[in-house]
Amino acid sequence: MRAISGLWRWRRNPLCRATDLAEAWVALAALMLILLAAPLTGSLVGGTAEDALQRSVRAQHEARHRVTATVVRKLDRSPLDADPETSSGRDLRNRVLADWTAPDGTPHRGPVLASLKDPRQGDEFRIWTDRHGRMVARPLDSATASTHAVLAGFGAALATGGLIEGGRRLIVWRMVRRRYARWDQAWDKAGPDWGRTGAGS
Repeated sequence: MRAISGLWRWRRNPLCRATDLAEAWVALAALMLILLAAPLTGSLVGGTAEDALQRSVRAQHEARHRVTATVVRKLDRSPLDADPETSSGRDLRNRVLADWTAPDGTPHRGPVLASLKDPRQGDEFRIWTDRHGRMVARPLDSATASTHAVLAGFGAALATGGLIEGGRRLIVWRMVRRRYARWDQAWDKAGPDWGRTGAGS
């Protein structure tokens, strides 16, 4: 808004320098670019990210399967969790030796983290595996993918606005430096005694 009011104020002002008008035009152009390019970039990046993430969600849901595992016995704490303070976030999960059957029908046995408070032999819990029975992370859900896409779009819009504003500031900085250089040249032409005319020196 300052750019628009600045243009209006300077349009027929006798004190208006060409650089003042140029700075106002640069500010107005930057404002228009921010208002148009930033949302457009954000929506394009967000849409592209949404498509890619939703494809990934579908692929993960096709490749990963939730199977039932049965506790064989509880295992000791991992040697990596020797410090009880570092394992406070995993208190609800216990290491157990468990059996499960892969989607392709092959039996598996191995150590897993079970979300059971007090696991006993024969307790059942659910785990995610690939089609061959190897344990994998839970697949990404659609809502989380959409949230990541929105954040990517928002970040792209902010980055675009920041780049445009940075470009505007660089242009104005160069214009100001050029103006100061011209002033220095004008002072050099005036000489050291520009204010002493008629003083008899």
